[in-house]
Parts: sequence; structure tokens; C-alpha cells
Amino acid sequence: MDSSPTPSASAESTGEWPSLSGQPALDDPWARRGPVLLDGPLERASVSPATLGFMTGVLGLGAAFILFQLVVSPVLLLVQISLSEGGLGALQTMGSPDKLLATYTRELIISNSGGQVFGLVVPAVLMARFHSSRTAEYLRVRGVDARLLLLAALGVLSLQPVVQWLAQVNQQLPLPESVRMFEQTQLELIRSVLESGLGVWFNLVALALVPGICEEVLFRGYAQRQFERASGPAGGILLSGILFGLYHLRPSQVLPLAMLGLYLAYLTWRTGSLWPAVLVHALHNGLAVTMAWYVQGRQAYDLETLEQAPIPWYGVLGGFAIFGGVLYVLHSLARRLRDS
Repeated sequence: MDSSPTPSASAESTGEWPSLSGQPALDDPWARRGPVLLDGPLERASVSPATLGFMTGVLGLGAAFILFQLVVSPVLLLVQISLSEGGLGALQTMGSPDKLLATYTRELIISNSGGQVFGLVVPAVLMARFHSSRTAEYLRVRGVDARLLLLAALGVLSLQPVVQWLAQVNQQLPLPESVRMFEQTQLELIRSVLESGLGVWFNLVALALVPGICEEVLFRGYAQRQFERASGPAGGILLSGILFGLYHLRPSQVLPLAMLGLYLAYLTWRTGSLWPAVLVHALHNGLAVTMAWYVQGRQAYDLETLEQAPIPWYGVLGGFAIFGGVLYVLHSLARRLRDS
């Protein structure tokens, strides 16, 4: 006699199935230990799974953003400055963010990286624990076939001309002058960090590897899981990808960031693992850091000029074509690996 659980109609739409013991669980086909138990305290809330998933996904992203940007990073920066020569009194002589950055570049980068660890990763892990005791599986922190990692990397490389073209299209959209000035300040700060002389390896770790891990744990590990519970895989991918584009507070870059976010979300769902998204995110950021480092030492090149260089239509179509082929192979291979 088959003793496996039979899902209800609502369970099929949310991906939640009762376990053999009657404990609610997530039907994750990549979980080798069977359905992921939903035995955390948040799962005892008297709301529907869909409502719980959407609310906790949005609130989790909002709380983590505030904790990272307004609490942890500023506190870490103040602590570092207070321990430096001159202490907090030196801040009184800083008349602009440019002077602050020029004096405390390393401290700013370290506080930003530490803020991502303690403001994004730690809350995501804690929130996941409030849903399931199998936290790693809930966040999809699990091994993945090396072939899927290679295909994921090829996908983001083929996507580069498309992303750059979308960035140029996005910049043509009408935006308030105040928004453009705010973004210009952000770009100047990023450019100053890249040209600070701290070394390309330091910048790769701080600007590519750390964000690649920390943002993916929050967005694809926790938030996407919640959005999938609320609206299924397609809804989870769309919400996670679009909110990723908005999260960076750069309206002139929403389209390329959302495109990247959708790809990262798809990879996480299709491969059942967080690592392809981490690799792609870090690789994408790493390409930007490496390009900035390359341009910095050559007077014949200018980073802003390269960013504004027109992308030929055949480059965009070629990128789309190669990207589509990679997705087809990856999709088919991942499904075979999952069912094997």
C-alpha cells in the first residue's frame, strides 16, 4: 500500500505538502531527504501559506535593507573611524562625501561588506530558521553539478551585450533631475573606490564576491522561496528579479538589473541550488571591477566612454541567441539531473 502523502488542492498551488507525520512541508524535488519540514514558529501563524509567503518576503527584504544601509554599515564605519588616528573628531572636517571617501576609503568598503554580512545574510538565515529547522535546504544552500555552473557562467557572459544595451535604453528614459544627481553621486563614489589604489583583488572580494554571496542569500535564498510559496515558481522568479532591480536605488539601471535578477532567480529555481546565482552575480560584478582596473591604467580609454559605446544590433541579437541556447541546454540538463 502506498503510504506517501496526498496533497490537497491548496497544497498543489503553494508547493506545500503534509509529511507522513502530518507536519506541513515544502515539496522541494531537489531535497534528497524528502520534503522540507515547515516546523518553525512563523508557520504557526493563522494566515494562509500564500499570504505568509508574500508578507514575509516583502518584510524580510525591507527589514534587511534598513538594517544593512541605516544600522550595521554606519555603525561599523563609525567604529573604524573612532579607532583611527584623529578619531571621530576628524569627521567634523569632512565637508562632503568625496572627502570622507578619500580619507576613509578602506573603512567605507569594509563597513559596506560587513553590513552585507550582518545586515543581509544573518537576517536571512534567522528568518529561514523561523520557517524550518532545515535552514540550509530552505535557503537552497546545496551542492550543484559542475556542468550547471559552467552553463550559468556562459549564460551571463552571453548576456553582457544585452545588459549593456538595456542600460543605454534605460538611461534614455525621462527621470527627475534630482534622481539623476543622486545617481551621479553614487557613480562618483563607486568610481573613486575602483580607482582608490587598494588593489584589484581587494576590490574583487569587496565589490564582487561579498555582494554575490550576501545578496543572493537574501534575494534568491529567502525572498524567492517566500514568493514562490505565495505565487508559484513563475511569480517567485518575477518578484525576486524585479525587486532586485529596484533594491539598488538606481532608476537609470532598473532594466539591466532586473534582467540580471530574473536570470539569477531562474537559475536558482531550475538548478535547485543557490550556488549558480552566487557564481553569476560575482562574475558579473567581477567583470565590471576588472574592466575598471584595465581602463584605469590606460589613458587611451575612459570608463564612461566605454559604458556609453553603442552596441550594434547584431551584437544584441547574437547575445540573445547564445543566451537562449544556453538556457535550453541548462533547462534540459537540470531536469535530467533532478529526476535521476
